[in-house]
Amino acid sequence: MPRLIRLYVTQVLVGFAISAVFIAGLLWLDIAGLRGLIARSDSALLAVFMLWFMNGIVFAGVQFAWKIMSLAEDDAPPRGGSKVSDLRPVPARQEAPAQRG
Repeated sequence: MPRLIRLYVTQVLVGFAISAVFIAGLLWLDIAGLRGLIARSDSALLAVFMLWFMNGIVFAGVQFAWKIMSLAEDDAPPRGGSKVSDLRPVPARQEAPAQRG
């Protein structure tokens, strides 16, 4: 399996594991009465699955993006731009408009 695909799969699994911990925390702490709402529902398993799956998609995407961005090498100094070493205000003059009358 190519390294990039293996990296993607592992980061997706990590993201879904983080989602499981997040949903467990939501239900354990009963944030906004979510545990009671789900417990009284006829489709409690579906609700928990959907919470886990949708948050898993988000966490997996963030986890993969973070991992990819952390692979960048930052050895070279910044390129472009100007180096300003002395910042001083410069007076600007504006002529007053001629008054009529």
